[in-house]
Amino acid sequence: MNQNDTIAAISTPYGAGGLGVIRISGKNAIAVADKVFLAANRKKLSQADTHTLHYGHITDEDTAAVIDEVMAGVMRAPRTFTGEDVVEISAHGSMVGLRRILTRLIEAGARLAEAGEFTKRAFLNGRLDLAQAEAVIDIINAGNDAALQNAVAQLEGTLSREIRKIREPLLYVCAQFAAMVDYPDDEIAELSEEGLRRILHAAISDCETLLESAPSGRMIKEGVLCVIAGKPNAGKSSLLNALSHSERAIVTEIEGTTRDILEEFITINGVPIRLVDTAGLRDAKDAVEKIGVSRTRQYIDAAQLVLVMLDGSAHITEQDRDVLALTDGKKRILLLNKSDLEVKIKADAVQAMAPEAPIISVSAVSGEGIAGLKNAIASLCDQSGITPTSAALSNLRHAEAVAEALRSLQNALDTLDGGIPMDMCVIDVTGAVEALGLLTGETVSADIVDKIFAEFCVGK
Repeated sequence: MNQNDTIAAISTPYGAGGLGVIRISGKNAIAVADKVFLAANRKKLSQADTHTLHYGHITDEDTAAVIDEVMAGVMRAPRTFTGEDVVEISAHGSMVGLRRILTRLIEAGARLAEAGEFTKRAFLNGRLDLAQAEAVIDIINAGNDAALQNAVAQLEGTLSREIRKIREPLLYVCAQFAAMVDYPDDEIAELSEEGLRRILHAAISDCETLLESAPSGRMIKEGVLCVIAGKPNAGKSSLLNALSHSERAIVTEIEGTTRDILEEFITINGVPIRLVDTAGLRDAKDAVEKIGVSRTRQYIDAAQLVLVMLDGSAHITEQDRDVLALTDGKKRILLLNKSDLEVKIKADAVQAMAPEAPIISVSAVSGEGIAGLKNAIASLCDQSGITPTSAALSNLRHAEAVAEALRSLQNALDTLDGGIPMDMCVIDVTGAVEALGLLTGETVSADIVDKIFAEFCVGK
């Protein structure tokens, strides 16, 4: 990937729409755009002021026929997303038209951008650090308001500032000991053991606080995995439909209608929920249902919350007891469904089998009890006080980097506590500095950078 090339790509999603945007970036971006864009006032984009918008047409090179009527935005380096000269062409959202414009730009000297290359250039040109660059894709993929706000806070540097606050005193420690080794005859203010301990304790505390935010950060980003489990015909699919306000799942009186996993992303009282309907748990007879039941067990193992569905209009069965046993030890809510019918299950008997779990009577068909269930779900899915403006680790790579830094810092402190000379701690302090640098990009390898940006779409 040649960073000196001028690149171009369609930056809006595939498909027809009111508008489509093509982005061009590089030292020749404006010159390339000038070759295909004919301004209504005949003025060249190269003569335009930065951050200005111009009306005109994209024309065919051979016939001079108009391809589309467009607006061209000119933005000169360095005050652009990539830090390079950028032109953004807003055309009508026809994929045929957009592809023809992109072809013209490539003929004029640009090349097709690779996945994530615009954001990668923003990182390489110092416009964004790596954590901020990763926030771009989190904003694009945000599935709820909390995830969006958390990603925007990360893009604005909230997490990066927290990492630098931890990292800078550790860099000072490394610099002090390096200077003492390199310039032994110079008078360099020596770092005391007390001062080193203070720096290590502060860094350890800050890393621990960040790691404590990781489960909540992941929850904000991905949603709480909430699995509906129960025997066949208990009303699981009806509950999925009721909570998602949709007809997502097929509901019939035939047992075993649901053979596979159905997922729906919803928000309950501000809490993002990844709601999963599963196959009824029983001794399956056919091969397809056996696979569905196996997947149900896998999802229950991974669930952060299980809604155990019991048919309240029937006496408790051995299948119900099996479901209760399977979900023992999980965070769960017991639902006595079909409250609109004659109730035959005794709540006291069920509570005795799961004393830690709240019991709620609901009717997935009539909606009775659904509001109370939503409140119970939100209450159990505690977000641990994470706010969109705080530094929350929502990225697994980030959490692993902070965990590695914490291990190195603890090793450094253990070395100090063992009476070993202070300069031996520097090896582990340096390890912590490098681990934290992985998060913001100061110490990251080219392979990791390539892997991160390969997850982006072309045009981003």
